[in-house]
Amino acid sequence: MKRTTCRYAKARDQIAAGDVLLFRPQRWALHSKLICVAGRSDYCHAAMVDWLSQVGHPSLQCLEMVATGGRSTSLARQVESYPGLIDLYALTIAPAERNRVRQRAVWMMRRMIQRPYGFCAMLRVAFRHLAFIRLFCKPETDDMLYTGRPPFCSQAIAAAYRFGRLDVVPRLSDSMTEPGDLARSSYFDYRFTLIP
Repeated sequence: MKRTTCRYAKARDQIAAGDVLLFRPQRWALHSKLICVAGRSDYCHAAMVDWLSQVGHPSLQCLEMVATGGRSTSLARQVESYPGLIDLYALTIAPAERNRVRQRAVWMMRRMIQRPYGFCAMLRVAFRHLAFIRLFCKPETDDMLYTGRPPFCSQAIAAAYRFGRLDVVPRLSDSMTEPGDLARSSYFDYRFTLIP
């Protein structure tokens, strides 16, 4: 895929609440590279954008599930920490539905980030990638299998959008959704790669 870089200051007004941020690994991050290999993509992490209303100066926030738990951080700070490694994907559905779906997804994502990180859920997905184990595992396609346990990054985004009444990765359970699955979804289009 050909990437187009865009400076954060210029991109800021083109970013909407509910847009998805997909992170590529830093050069030294072996565990992140393993996630990419297992997920058959360039991406090791996923987050969602939200606008935080502050008096006279709204700011863009990155809503994400990380090892220390869910959090909301400044998107500008994330772009500085990961220059050229964050790709922005925008929702492609009809404008009449888009705002409602985004609003509900962001509302749910804000609740998800109040939870701890889903290590057990992530290990379960990783375990299913093992060659011998895959022979005995059926694909999980039922979103209703979600048990309410803490989610990992891309699972949280898939579940938040499903709360918005949009299954962004059909025929795959939220609990099995990896960052690469969000990138391959027909409901999201790559827009640009953020740089400081």
